Amino acid sequence: MRKTSVYLEDNQVQQLRRVAERERRSQAEVLRDAIKAYVERAARERDFVMAGVAEGPGDSVADIPEEELLKGFGA
Repeated sequence: MRKTSVYLEDNQVQQLRRVAERERRSQAEVLRDAIKAYVERAARERDFVMAGVAEGPGDSVADIPEEELLKGFGA
């Protein structure tokens, strides 16, 4: 584990202190868990954005005739 410094706004310092006190944990532990949760959420969101990118025949929607695209539209 490495020690690092983080610059926080005054209100962030107070929020961190309150959370750590309420949960009876160190501020460092709260920060580590917050970073872990952020990274995990970002990974899930990135996976979602990429879902389906490599599936299908790879044809472009521009190659589908307009009549086929409009079939059933407004029904």
